[in-house]
Amino acid sequence: MNWTVAVESHVDSSFFWGYLVTQIPGGFIASKFPANKIFGLSIVSSATLHLFVPFAMTLMHGHVVICVRVLQGLFEGVTYPACHGIWRFWAPPMERSRLATLAFSGSYAGVVVGLPLSGLLADAVGYQAPFYAYGVFGIIWYMFWIWLCFENPRKHPAISIPELKYIEKSLGESAHPTMPSLKTTPWREMMRSMPVYAIIVANFCRSWNFYLLVLFQSSFLKHKFGFKVEEAGFVGSLPHLIMTTIVPFGGMLADHLRKNGILSTTNVRKLFNCGGFGMEGLFFLFVAHSSTATGAMFALTCGVAFSGFAISGYNVNHLDIAPRYASILMGLSNGIGTLAGIIVPYALDGLIQANPTGCWTTVFTLAACVHLIGCTFYGIFASGELQPWAEPPPEEQQVWAPPAGAITNTDPSQAGMVGNYMKETSFGAPEYNEQSQMQQPGAISYGATGHVANNPFAMAAASAPMVEQDAPPSYGEVANTYGYTQGQQPQAGQMPSYDPQSYQQQQQQQ
Repeated sequence: MNWTVAVESHVDSSFFWGYLVTQIPGGFIASKFPANKIFGLSIVSSATLHLFVPFAMTLMHGHVVICVRVLQGLFEGVTYPACHGIWRFWAPPMERSRLATLAFSGSYAGVVVGLPLSGLLADAVGYQAPFYAYGVFGIIWYMFWIWLCFENPRKHPAISIPELKYIEKSLGESAHPTMPSLKTTPWREMMRSMPVYAIIVANFCRSWNFYLLVLFQSSFLKHKFGFKVEEAGFVGSLPHLIMTTIVPFGGMLADHLRKNGILSTTNVRKLFNCGGFGMEGLFFLFVAHSSTATGAMFALTCGVAFSGFAISGYNVNHLDIAPRYASILMGLSNGIGTLAGIIVPYALDGLIQANPTGCWTTVFTLAACVHLIGCTFYGIFASGELQPWAEPPPEEQQVWAPPAGAITNTDPSQAGMVGNYMKETSFGAPEYNEQSQMQQPGAISYGATGHVANNPFAMAAASAPMVEQDAPPSYGEVANTYGYTQGQQPQAGQMPSYDPQSYQQQQQQQ
C-alpha cells in the first residue's frame, strides 16, 4: 500500500479511537446485562468486521480501513470490563489472581500465535489471508462460547451444590444482586481514591509498552537487525510466549502468598506489579543499547517475561478494592490505558520513518522510563483492601427476612425452627446451616434454575431423578431453589456451620 506516514499512523491508532469510547460505558453494560453475552457478542462482531478489512484496504487511500478499525475498537472496548463482570460472579477472593490472570493470558497468547501465523499466511497466500483467517476463527470461537459459558454459578446446569455454596459464600456481599447504576456509583469518592489512580497509571504504563511491541517490534527486528517478515514474526513471538506462561503462574503464586498469610493482599499486589515493571524497565534499557540481535532478543524476552508478574498486580486490583464496581473501574483504567495505543503511533511513526535504524535507543529508553514511573507511583499509592466507598449504599442493601410461613407450608408452630434453619445468601440461594445436610441423599437437578436450551449438560440433567414440584414438603422438609429435598428434621441445639475450606480439601483429595 502506498500510504503516507500520516495515513499509516491513522490506521495504526484508529482501532484505539473506538476502543477508548466504549471502555466506561462497557463497564455499565456489563453490570446491567449478562457479561458473558456482552463479551461473546463483542468478539464475534469484531471478527466479522475483520473479514471486510482486505476489501476496505483497496478503497479511498485507507480511509475506509480507518472506519472499519474504529468500529472494531467500539465493539472490543467492552471486552475487558465484561471479563471483570464475569469474574465478579465466579471468582472467590482467594482465587481471583489465578482465575483472572489465566483469562488475561489469552491476550498474550494471541500475540504468540498471531505474529508468526500472520507472516506465514501473508507470505504463502497474500496479505489478505490473515484477516480472513482470524475472522473465521473468531466466529467459530463464538459458537463454543455461547454453548459452554454461563453468566453465573447459579445458571450453570452441572455445578455441584458444594461448589455453588462455596462460591456464593466466599463472595458474600461483594456480589450483591443489585447492580450499580450511573446515579448510585460513587464517582466523587472514586475520583478521590489514590488506589484507583494507582491502577490507572499502571494500566497506562503497561499499555504503552504492550502497544509499542505489538505495533513496532517487527519493524525493530527488520530495520535494526535485518530480519525478514516471517523471521521477525517467529522471533518476535518468543517474548510473548514466555509471558503467556508467566501470567497464570504469577496468578497462582500471588494467591498462594495471600491464602497462606505470607503477605497481605496490598503487599502482594505491590510486589508483583513493582517487581514486574521494574525488571521490564531495566531490561528495556539493555535492549536500547544492545548491538547484537541475540543480546537484544534476550533482554527483550526477559523484560516482557517479568512484566507478566505485573498482571497479578494492577490488572486484578479492581476486584480487591471495589468488587462491586470492578467492571466500571476496569473500563475506566483500561480507557486511560488505551490512550497509550493512540499516542504511541503518533509519537513514534515519524521518528522511525526518519531514522529506521538509529531511533531504537530513544524508543526503548523512553519505554523504560515510562515503566519506572508506573512502578514508583503504584508502589506508593496502591492498596489491596476493600475501599469504604465500595460498599453498596444503604438503600440497596436488601435484607432477606420473610415470614417463616412464606418459606414452606409447615405448621406455624414450627415457624421459628424453620426461620432459624435457613438464611439467604447474597444470590438469594438458601444456605443450609446443618453440616449433616451436605451428606443427605436426594434428587439433584444439577443446579439448573430452569431449562437451558442447547446446553452440553442436558443429557446429564435429564438422567437425574425427578422431584415432585407441586407436592408441598412434609414436616422437616425445606423447599429450596437448588432442586433437592432434605428429608431429615434438624436436631435442636446443633450449631450451624459451613466451612469453605472443606470444599477445597475435598477437591484436593480427589
